Amino acid sequence: MAGATPSCVFCAIAAKSTPDNTLLHSLSLSLSLSLSSIFSLCFLSDSVRYLKSQDDKVVAFQDINPSAFRHYLVVPVAHIPTVKDLQRKPDDHSLVNHMLEVGKTLLLRDAPQSQQYRFGFHQPPLNSVNHLHLHCLALPYTPRWRSIKYLSFGPLGFIEAEKFLEKIKPSSTFQ
Repeated sequence: MAGATPSCVFCAIAAKSTPDNTLLHSLSLSLSLSLSSIFSLCFLSDSVRYLKSQDDKVVAFQDINPSAFRHYLVVPVAHIPTVKDLQRKPDDHSLVNHMLEVGKTLLLRDAPQSQQYRFGFHQPPLNSVNHLHLHCLALPYTPRWRSIKYLSFGPLGFIEAEKFLEKIKPSSTFQ
């Protein structure tokens, strides 16, 4: 796990998540105004405005292009590119478990009437941003066709958070 990566939009959100324009001002000074930079600034503006939770390990915010009634992303403050970069280590397992708990807490608070919740990760090469992020969805999908993005295609598709936690659960060692 590394510190913030300058070109990563989620690192910028995690490092400078404040509900004011400080983030946008500092980023506009440091980014050249390429098309991707303009997209990043718009994304950051919306993400910071819709910040839901933050602590020393994670930041949670509304997805800028929601696929469900409520759709939040929980991202680690530390830059971790994808689920493929996590291993069967206590720290990795603890982080993913914490991300899941934050997501559950937010959806239970903001969408208690939802009858179904989904929590999971897109696996490479189908992930859209190379910074680990947990999708937290309070269904129904909006529009319904967006459910396709959250199908499991084996090792390439969407993986449920609980299933992923089992996959990276540290081995017990008995002495």
